[in-house]
Amino acid sequence: MEHLAPGPPKAKKPAPTVFCYICGRQFGSKSIEIHQKQCLKKWHLENDKLPKSQRRPEPIKPEIIRTGGKIDHEAMNEAMWEASKAQLIPCEWCGRRFAPGRLEVHQKSCTKENPAKQVPKK
Repeated sequence: MEHLAPGPPKAKKPAPTVFCYICGRQFGSKSIEIHQKQCLKKWHLENDKLPKSQRRPEPIKPEIIRTGGKIDHEAMNEAMWEASKAQLIPCEWCGRRFAPGRLEVHQKSCTKENPAKQVPKK
């Protein structure tokens, strides 16, 4: 038992996380597939509640990016993040982008006569 390190086991590096291409949240590489199925169901339920003129096409999962025959996880995460940002809807008055359910809340205070201030771009 002398060869064992005292205390709880320590990971060499953090577990890899993956962005959801639908909502943009991060999940572990083991649970992302489970989440994406549920997230897509939720997306369809919310999208079906919208008036036909506001309904959006289903999000498209980015293709797997390979570098040297191996999956490029960094490039995949970037593609997933960009795909999730494409789901955001711009406000017609200030141009800021929101998730569909949050746009309605935002537009209660952002009007043509009094648009919200632009967020500075980095």
